[in-house]
Amino acid sequence: MKADQKKINVLFLCTGNSCRSQMAEGWARALLADRVEAFSAGTRAQGLNSMAVRAMAQQGVDISGHSSNALGELDMDRFDCVVTVCNNARDNCPTFPGRARVIHHAFDDPPALAENARSDEEALSHYLRVCGEIREWVAGLPERIARER
Repeated sequence: MKADQKKINVLFLCTGNSCRSQMAEGWARALLADRVEAFSAGTRAQGLNSMAVRAMAQQGVDISGHSSNALGELDMDRFDCVVTVCNNARDNCPTFPGRARVIHHAFDDPPALAENARSDEEALSHYLRVCGEIREWVAGLPERIARER
């Protein structure tokens, strides 16, 4: 990033701000800290998912200090880009004032996938798969934003 360029303010939005949006925020902070200022929220705050924290920790990213935020708690004018990471968030996403570009990319819901898991390890495998998919997608976010300008 050039010295005269400012970071892109990105909000990752899902339903409960407990898992997918938290993972996306964590990956953006870990991979893109020099270019992106990352935030996350939900259409409602549901609390941080402990399995999401565990999956991210296994990948070397600590999100245990994140908080679960409701969309209404944030200053909507600050965002350059809003990424909805689930269909429910896309369908209930408000109109953002100003310059915010909305990008949608739905990821599978790890808690739903793990609902019938027979063990914590089996459940965690679902979280790890989605965690990896989110990492790969987030890594390419600056280029996606630049292409859509």
